[in-house]
Order: sequence, then C-alpha cells, then structure tokens
Amino acid sequence: MAPHDITTAADANPTGLAKAGSMPSRAYVTFLAGNGDYVKGVVGLAKGLRKVKSKYPLVVAILPDVPGEHREILVSQGCIVKEIEPVYPPENQTQFAMAYYVINYSKLRIWEFVEYSKMIYLDGDIQVFENIDHLFDLPDNNFYAVMDCFCEKTWSHSPQYKVGYCQQCPDRFKWPAKLGPKPALYFNAGMFVYEPNLSTYHDLLKKLKITPPTPFAEQDFLNMYFRDVYKPIPPIYNLVLALMWRHPENIQLDKVKVVHYCAAGSKPWRYTGEEQNMDREDIKMLVKKWWDVYNDESLDYKNSVASGEVEAGAEQKNLQAFLAALSEAGVIPYIPAPSAA
Repeated sequence: MAPHDITTAADANPTGLAKAGSMPSRAYVTFLAGNGDYVKGVVGLAKGLRKVKSKYPLVVAILPDVPGEHREILVSQGCIVKEIEPVYPPENQTQFAMAYYVINYSKLRIWEFVEYSKMIYLDGDIQVFENIDHLFDLPDNNFYAVMDCFCEKTWSHSPQYKVGYCQQCPDRFKWPAKLGPKPALYFNAGMFVYEPNLSTYHDLLKKLKITPPTPFAEQDFLNMYFRDVYKPIPPIYNLVLALMWRHPENIQLDKVKVVHYCAAGSKPWRYTGEEQNMDREDIKMLVKKWWDVYNDESLDYKNSVASGEVEAGAEQKNLQAFLAALSEAGVIPYIPAPSAA
C-alpha cells in the first residue's frame, strides 16, 4: 500500500500566519507533563510547524507540574499554553496499564478546548516536515488517525502479535477464522484529527470509569471509544518508525509529512544510535532532520515575527509606490503619510 496525499485544493497554496482578526478556530495541540526533557520535543514541534508555514497555532496542554521556566520557553516560542488538571483513572486501570502511559489519560482534557472547532493532536515526540493544514478540511464528525503496527514486542500481549497478524499488511497473514471476527482497525494515538466537544468530553470521563484495564491506557481507550467513527489516513501523516523495518513496502520516505520518534532510542534529544535499529542510515537522517529544525534560530518565534514585520513593511512600501504612481497618472488622488508616521 503506497502512501498517498489527501491535500485539498483549498490548501494547495498555504500562506503562513493569518492575521489575528481572521484566524479560524482551528489549532494544533500537544500535551506536556513534568519537568523532563520532553519540552525540547514541543519546542521542535513549534518550530517545525513554523517552517512548513502552518496557518494555525500550537496549543500546549500542560499539567501543573510543568515548571515555570519550561512554560516561559513555550510562550517565547509562540505556543498557547493552557494548564489542565490531571485525569486520574480508576485504580483498576492504573495497576494494569503500563505505568509510562497512565499520565496520558490527561490528554482527554483536550476535548474541553471548545474555543476551537477542530484540532490536530500531535505527541511531543513528533515532527512535521510538510504542511498538513489540509487535514483540518476533512469532513466533520469522524476521528482521523493512522493505523498502528502490531509487530513490535510491545504488542506481545495482543492476539494479533501472537498469531503474526498485522493490519498494516493484512494479506501477508490472514486472521484465523477460529479466533472469530477480525479485530477492529486500531490507530496510533500520537496523532489524530478531532473536534472538541463538551458532551464528548464528559462522556469520555464517564466511560473511563467503567472501562476494563488495558496495557496501552488512553490509546486503547480512545480506540474503543471512537471505533465506530474512526477513519484511517495514510501513514505519511504519522510515520511510526517501526514501519520502516516492519513494513518498508508501505513507506516512501520522501513522501512522509509527519515523523513520530516513538521507537526505543529514537528521541532526537536523547539519541545515541546504540539501541536496536537506531544505527540505520534512514533513522540517522530523520534524527538529523529534527535537529536541523530545532537548531535553526531563524525559526524561533521572535525571529519569525521580526521577519514577518520586515516583509509586511516591504509590502507597505511597494503599495505606497504603486499608489503614488497611480496618483501621478491622474488615476487616484494620493497624499503620502509624514515620514514619522
């Protein structure tokens, strides 16, 4: 299955930041907790969205334990920082779910952000290398995300892994009829397109209290909850790195728009190249691409704003010269502003 683009005509020519007064109620959103180094990932994401000239802001939903200096860094990078309260699932959830994932239940709070009509969620270990604003134009009332892969050992608890079945290549190994119906499609929750809604938010919390425990915590829960409205989108919108060695026939790396550095050892800001599969040349290239964005000072918010002001000033001068020329030709009267204006 070769990746394909779903760009709409309306977004074929993105125009950078929209004027404040005309900003549509859309935004990207990510999640940050604690005082660790994930703040680097979020900064990289903010700069990446600027590099691809996204028209929409990045909202960062943070837990109260994010320190002040990290909040200041995010604000200085143009992020909209919104503090949220943690979501604590029932004890029967936390004792069976992998401890690393439990805090992610707090991501459910982003359904409260109803000042936005549609949002694209991105994990902090994701980078956007091509503009994906067109995903906001997907039809409403669906949940869009990329299908996950069941081939890594982290899935060893699942029936799919145990029988060798993966939805990424369903024809390679048929689902055994003796096990009953084929499992429903399952998405990776590191990236998804959704619509904030208070009714949905309250229902999510209500369902969470009665949901059986699962290893992948909020990802399993979201898959259960949105199963009937889930619509798969191509892996170019969330390249889970394991796909490169598990299903290379599905990946054209030069077409990938969004990279998810979620494999063990792949976080660019922690990268050593020593973990399994991390010495691959394609992995090294993707890590370098992340660092190229992160280290590019021209993508810092203050520099981007200054650059935008210079461009706006040049446009204004050009407009004034044009109006003056029309005035000289007798087309329109034109009185130049004082030089101090």
